[in-house]
Amino acid sequence: MSQSTPKIPKISVVMAVYNSTRYLQESVESVLNQTLNDFEFIIIDDGSTDASWEMLRDYATQDSRIKLVRNERNLGLTKSLNRGLQLTQGEYIARHDADDVALSERFAHQVTFLRSHPEVVCLGTGQEWIDEEGDVLIQWQPTPNNEALQRLLLSGHNHICHPSAMMRRDTVLKVGGYDETLRSAQDLDLWLKLGEIGQLANLPDILLRYRVHSNSVSEKKVKQQAENAQEACRRAWKRRGIAGCYEVSDSWRHSFILRCGWHLFNNGRRRKAIAHGVRAIKAIPHNLEGWRLLTCALIKPLPEGQP
Repeated sequence: MSQSTPKIPKISVVMAVYNSTRYLQESVESVLNQTLNDFEFIIIDDGSTDASWEMLRDYATQDSRIKLVRNERNLGLTKSLNRGLQLTQGEYIARHDADDVALSERFAHQVTFLRSHPEVVCLGTGQEWIDEEGDVLIQWQPTPNNEALQRLLLSGHNHICHPSAMMRRDTVLKVGGYDETLRSAQDLDLWLKLGEIGQLANLPDILLRYRVHSNSVSEKKVKQQAENAQEACRRAWKRRGIAGCYEVSDSWRHSFILRCGWHLFNNGRRRKAIAHGVRAIKAIPHNLEGWRLLTCALIKPLPEGQP
């Protein structure tokens, strides 16, 4: 009797992990508990030196959807993701990160949209930005339509959150996946390439909890990320034959820290508001807004109704 052909999953989830034990359980289980469960979960351990590998092996023994691979040494995010892409089988590729949390309906909503919009090759979602302890900092509903997204991306504003993205596998492979010459902003580069062969979109629904913390790649490699983003834009301008302009200011992260800090203060979370004031001052010491936030968080009475 001939053996039946293994069923090809609808979605291939790709995640790279490096020393992520603090958030790994919540992150992995948020994928495993999706309402749409027709997926394979490809996890690349990028040479972790903590207990991440052991935790992942335990999950892999319990759930056959997990396909686990380990790099013998740390290769970095871009190369790890490309290694994951090479293993994918699904019609769609969903990205996920080891410190973020996917809401249970994420895959279902994205697949439904992509099925009814064949022109869209990459789809992001709205997000809740959370801190180390899972407290909400802001809610973000990014630009939804292709034309506006393309303009923003070409000027350096990355309005597709990488771990929220779902892409058509054939188009990702067609453009060659992630550019391994870019150690950061590899997602912006990929969106720009995908936008040259199809449309881009975002769902307004909050379907991802995106974690902001001091050990994240975007926090630790700010300068590298800015340089790589500019390079990704320059390459796209050249490919498209346009004269572009990179618009992202070096102070955007400082502005984001202040925005979160005031949100925390206005919601009675004084300790975290103080921490954000300190972060803002460290980022740009001469900017008075960071000092204003810190001073208010230290001595000003909380908004009415707060303890």
